[in-house]
Amino acid sequence: MLSRRSFLRFLATLGVSSTLSPACSPDPTPVPTATPPLPPDTPTPTPSPTATATPAPVPTATPFLPTPLPTVGPEENEITIEVIKAAEKIIDIELTDKERRGILEGVNENLEFYRDIREKRMDDAVFPSIVFNPIPPGMTFSREKKPFRYSDIDVELPERIEDVAFHSVLQLAKLIRTGQITSTELTEMYLSRLKRYNPTLEFVVSFTKELALEQARRADEEIQAGNYRGPLHGIPYGIKDLFSVKGYKTTWGAEPFKDQTIERDASVVEKLEEAGAVLVAKLATGALASGDHWFGGFTRNPWNPKWGAGGSSAGPASATAAGCVGFSVGTETNGSMVSPCDACGVTGLRPTFGRVSRYGVMTISWSFDKVTPICRTVEDCAVVFNAIYGPDGKDNTIIDLPFNWDPDLDIRKLNIGYHTRFFEKELMGNPTLKRDIDFRKAIREESKKVLNFFRELGFDLVPLDFEMPHSGEGFILETEAAAAFDEFTRSNLDDLMQDDKWPNYFRRYRFVPAVEYIQATRYRSLIIEEMNNVLKDVDVYIEITWSNNWSTNSTGHPIVAVPIGFIGQRPISITFVGKLFGEAETLAVAKAFQDATNHHLMHPGL
Repeated sequence: MLSRRSFLRFLATLGVSSTLSPACSPDPTPVPTATPPLPPDTPTPTPSPTATATPAPVPTATPFLPTPLPTVGPEENEITIEVIKAAEKIIDIELTDKERRGILEGVNENLEFYRDIREKRMDDAVFPSIVFNPIPPGMTFSREKKPFRYSDIDVELPERIEDVAFHSVLQLAKLIRTGQITSTELTEMYLSRLKRYNPTLEFVVSFTKELALEQARRADEEIQAGNYRGPLHGIPYGIKDLFSVKGYKTTWGAEPFKDQTIERDASVVEKLEEAGAVLVAKLATGALASGDHWFGGFTRNPWNPKWGAGGSSAGPASATAAGCVGFSVGTETNGSMVSPCDACGVTGLRPTFGRVSRYGVMTISWSFDKVTPICRTVEDCAVVFNAIYGPDGKDNTIIDLPFNWDPDLDIRKLNIGYHTRFFEKELMGNPTLKRDIDFRKAIREESKKVLNFFRELGFDLVPLDFEMPHSGEGFILETEAAAAFDEFTRSNLDDLMQDDKWPNYFRRYRFVPAVEYIQATRYRSLIIEEMNNVLKDVDVYIEITWSNNWSTNSTGHPIVAVPIGFIGQRPISITFVGKLFGEAETLAVAKAFQDATNHHLMHPGL
């Protein structure tokens, strides 16, 4: 606990009187216990001129942290002049001996402040009060919300129920709504396929059979009674094992957490239940959301099980590509959706930052993490996104703006561009490896066919010749990760990790000074403004997948990854990038391409 002496000194540094306030005196006078109500017409502050953030509650329990660490008060001069001098090299400054002596006592007292906060043992669901907002100053958006519309698809039930395994969500929804199949039949079929292919593909962490069959039974009863909730009603799905689900383990793919349970449903899980969807499995994530290796195995690619399934949303992408779920939900911090969608040949939507709540989802980076629908078609992504976006009263980064999907949007009214750099200039990849060069050349040639498609539709594609001015601000992500896993690191549970990648990040980025972190976030604002300038004359632009993924993750812009064919057996994709909160237009352009091709209709021969 912070000592009174240290606390009063801290107040003095802020220019606050060291005299005890009336509320702290032995005989206090009454003080207000709540902020007086504001006059009716008083405006309330918002994160941006057009966006409203929702407050986050402060949970009182910490379900996954280890036994509290002992708190030891600092001894006299625990930090010495010599320690300060050595630390200066880490933070790239140089002080004089006089300056070091001037801060010595305060630096030692800072240890008490750190330890006092650590004693609070904050739950993973507590969001920082400093909120990342991707909206540049002055940008405005329409707040008109229109009724959600989706395509009405003609479909008939085949003789074998497994022949619908690769159907789109909207095809499955039509079969359910017209009584050709029940949710229970679909659920049992997908559970059977998950169990059959899991030994090969290693994409399931936990089967949620009891929950799934109960949700399916309820869906069938409601639909039969005429209470149809919408196109996800009765549709079986899987979710990445970063999302907490009551009654089931939430392992985060990592050995130290393999028996962890968090007794709350993530907001996305709650919203999908409200939509009537049926959760059949918690799907594999790379350890602590990195890669396709997890404590239970190696998530494999259904196109060739010798290959990995890509980034940390490997389980959702692999299961969707293998026809083992109707759709899935993953996440992306920097490539965790794009990588497996590209590798497994499925479609993914990474929405604008601040669209979908991360409450109940493992944190890597509060200002980078995003929730991503992973589906077999573009419109399926729109349907899933419509069910999960918007405020939940728990994630304070959520910006309440409408998503007005129109499957019949005339995209000829839109301006479409393309990122020239890797289409017309240098190749991506390692220029010293011939194998890599040949592969990248093949990707470029296939990607050019997408540009030709839109040109043949009559579009005069706008060339966008730009390179984002990144300047090392990327350490924001890892520094936030170090904060999210602070107690994990200090408790030495990180020693139980099979791979040192994340533990070493957590250790390394504890040494980033707070001043440099704040400066990097300011520079990130300039990157956001630059991306806004890139998009000022276009609604959507096309880029070779991976060519600018870090930039759009940094700026929070939405993307859609869509399969465009194969190089050998290996699926490849193209990426459509949209304006902030422009998911409807970005999806519409991607849908126009996908509807004219059959790449998304190709399925692995398991």
